[in-house]
Amino acid sequence: MPIVLGVDLGTTKITSLAVDANTGAILAVATAANEANITSETDRGRGRSEWKAEQILATACRCLAEVASKLDSQVAQVIGLGITGQQHGMVLVDAALHPLTPLINWQDRRALDPIPHRDVTWLEAARSAIGSETWRETGCRLHSGFMGVTLFELAVRGQLPADARALFIMDYFAAALTGESPVTEPSCAGSSGLLNVRTRNWHDDSIRGLGLPRSLFPEIREANMAVGGLTKEMARLTGLVTGTPVFAPIGDHQASFLGSVADRQQSVLVNVGTGAQVAVFTEGFDFVSPIEFRPFPCGGNLLSNVGLAGGWSYQVLQQFFQDIGRELFQAHSAEHQYEQMNHLAAGIPCGADGLRCEPRFSGTRLDPVVRGSITGISPQNFTAGHLARAVLEGMSRSLFEGFQAIRQVTNQAPALLVAAGNGLRENRLLAQIVSEEFQLPMRFTQHREEAAFGAALVASVGANVFANLDAAAKSLLQAMPSTG
Repeated sequence: MPIVLGVDLGTTKITSLAVDANTGAILAVATAANEANITSETDRGRGRSEWKAEQILATACRCLAEVASKLDSQVAQVIGLGITGQQHGMVLVDAALHPLTPLINWQDRRALDPIPHRDVTWLEAARSAIGSETWRETGCRLHSGFMGVTLFELAVRGQLPADARALFIMDYFAAALTGESPVTEPSCAGSSGLLNVRTRNWHDDSIRGLGLPRSLFPEIREANMAVGGLTKEMARLTGLVTGTPVFAPIGDHQASFLGSVADRQQSVLVNVGTGAQVAVFTEGFDFVSPIEFRPFPCGGNLLSNVGLAGGWSYQVLQQFFQDIGRELFQAHSAEHQYEQMNHLAAGIPCGADGLRCEPRFSGTRLDPVVRGSITGISPQNFTAGHLARAVLEGMSRSLFEGFQAIRQVTNQAPALLVAAGNGLRENRLLAQIVSEEFQLPMRFTQHREEAAFGAALVASVGANVFANLDAAAKSLLQAMPSTG
């Protein structure tokens, strides 16, 4: 029985799993909290987000070791390891792979600071440096937390170490596992804002425009190509076999799509976690802003509308209710609060009796300063249940509007919603509302770790179990019955 492994280096947690490459059955899973955040409270208040890359690597190795222990003698049947992880952010390393900076991750907002003695932010200056229309070639506009913007600021400040290499966290992990020179992959490189999405290679004009040395950027390799084999030392740390092939890591957004969607031509992925995204696969190259054009592993692309209202919006309402209970009634327990919110919302009719919420409480990707609103308030609908229902409907509306923007480009009419993320899996009322908004049935995968599973599918193709990722997904993804 061939076995493939997947690892997801997420922001909140790190997960490893083992998959039977014949049946898609998950044989073992290990998860650990990602506790590598080293940002001081002062720096958090300044919008910084810095993480210790070596600690992320160590946690991922422990997860792999736990999976290997659960496999026991079957560990000898592992034929490949796929990796995914959080995109956009970067860590600088030297030739020996020693980190020269923390991982400055996607949550970092330092690029929104004004440049000293200038009336523009670092982000505005970076966008100006590459040109206002370059996003048509790179698939997205630059944003704070993107590798390209962070490198631009470091370069202008004179803080780029000589001979440094800029890596995504999953590239750093793959290089550490194999002892080989770091490589990246188009779905990862695209998240830097510096990839030519047609050639699937670095966008050299943008790199020059930002004043960055080309040597900063690693070779780009497709996902089904091996980075190298597991070193003897890493085999000892993980409990795996020396020489186990490690394949080029992929971005977590694409990995979640790959690990969820069995039929990419007929499905739209709705992913709700802290934030939310809608994504559709395409072979074409047409897109319009605010849609982002993201390379898919081994060919094709995703049209993705990201930064939509996700679980954070419902958490804002939960914290509001909790504050009322604490401040007015000295009630401090938040146990089962989400369940009670859903229970109340389920008793409110569709439309919330005219109460409408636009839950953009933290802005949007295009406009980070825009804020949410609640309108249509009356004495009859100004209740906890109506508020909960209005926020859930606002989240659903945000997802559908994001999809409508994509459909205007593709003219595709998918037959199925595929759900990913705990925001839908743990909140079936929201899932029902979303399904009704789209007027499509919704399907969940049997497994919960969509990104790690997608990384394992990459390993199954790299190890020649399947001819391509489409065949792997159709064969190995096991879906639960549809809802809606």
